[in-house]
Amino acid sequence: MYFWGLIEIMLELSQIRENPEKIIKNLAVKNFKAEEIVESILRNDEQRRQIQKELDNCLAAQNRIAAEIGALMKSGKKAEAEQEKEKNTALKEQSKQLQMQLSQSEELLKEELVKLPNLPHEKVPAGKSAADNEIIFSVKELPSAEGKKPHWELCEKYGLIDFETGVKLTGAGFPLYKGKGARLQRALINFFLDEAIKNGYNEVQPPILVNQDSGFGTGQLPDKEGQMYFVGEDQFYLIPTAEVPVTNIYRDVMLKEEELPQKLTAYTPCFRREAGSYGKDVRGLNRLHQFDKVEIVRIEHPERSYNVLEEMKDYVSGLLQQLELPYRVLRLCGGDMSFASAMTYDLEVYSSAQQRWLEVSSVSNFETFQSNRLKLRFKSADGKKQHAHTLNGSALALPRIVAALLENNQTAEGIRLPKVLHRYTGFETID
Repeated sequence: MYFWGLIEIMLELSQIRENPEKIIKNLAVKNFKAEEIVESILRNDEQRRQIQKELDNCLAAQNRIAAEIGALMKSGKKAEAEQEKEKNTALKEQSKQLQMQLSQSEELLKEELVKLPNLPHEKVPAGKSAADNEIIFSVKELPSAEGKKPHWELCEKYGLIDFETGVKLTGAGFPLYKGKGARLQRALINFFLDEAIKNGYNEVQPPILVNQDSGFGTGQLPDKEGQMYFVGEDQFYLIPTAEVPVTNIYRDVMLKEEELPQKLTAYTPCFRREAGSYGKDVRGLNRLHQFDKVEIVRIEHPERSYNVLEEMKDYVSGLLQQLELPYRVLRLCGGDMSFASAMTYDLEVYSSAQQRWLEVSSVSNFETFQSNRLKLRFKSADGKKQHAHTLNGSALALPRIVAALLENNQTAEGIRLPKVLHRYTGFETID
């Protein structure tokens, strides 16, 4: 059973009850057909409320009769008191049955409510796929493809990554980094963490296995169950991103308003089954089952969250500028957004050898979708409790960054690394 309380159900239901047509229309931007689910939710909610009313009436009758029994006993009317006791016994059995029906009705509501994705922000463009994403920014000039080799050939030439041995050790999508390849990987992780700390993020090192409640809290479950590696004996999931354990730090937490924002960063390996992925677009580092990533997570006041989203997008852009990589920024259309996101920016770098854009970061605002599931709230100075907004971003995912660095910086003398990495790697070129 997923972690969820009745308060969360009521908060979700309040939105749906107030304007079901608006919910259906907004979710259509995500290409999600919500009519049947919304109708089922409203029908089950009406049934639940009717059962609750009957239960309340039944309990009230029990209390009234209990008082009458006391009065009858005091006045010596034992026979009448016994009759009332029989009535109360019948009412207790009825209450028991109604309570069971109420629990079943609430479970049905939960099952339906978790099927609904987050509502998209009004600025999210309509669209069905990545082809419909809105380009917010793009560099003017792209590196030439002339004479450029793809990164998998460069990795073999310079002994950086051994894909074949990775297959032997585990399987496809689990590369073995070696020599300067391993050192470059470590250098990037340290660079990204140092930059995040410089920008006010507090570093944490979370577990890479999480329980079902954590997966549910951030929206990976039940939406992405088939894409996550599952340890059946212990009922744990390997994390697809540090977003899951880091955001769940705040599950069941009540913050004070002055404690906002909360800014965390974490490096973790990430694990994704990527079921159904095949073809040239998954070759080399393009799509892996295990990869390294530095994540940034923000817990924010609702009034500031969209300004913060822009700030986080600009922060990731700054990392790409320091790495001297050609990049662009996309605002995702409804059809290309995640289940939990209200608005997402993707940042992509250009691969000169492959002559295509590679996604290296997603920066998202989830508004109250995650905090609602997490029971993450803050209390304002006047004592009012409300849900915080959660945001996160890849800052950055390493595999495609490495691919772009290798492909775009290859020369006849070797691969020239950007200046910002020299003090981290201890070398300026790979040759």
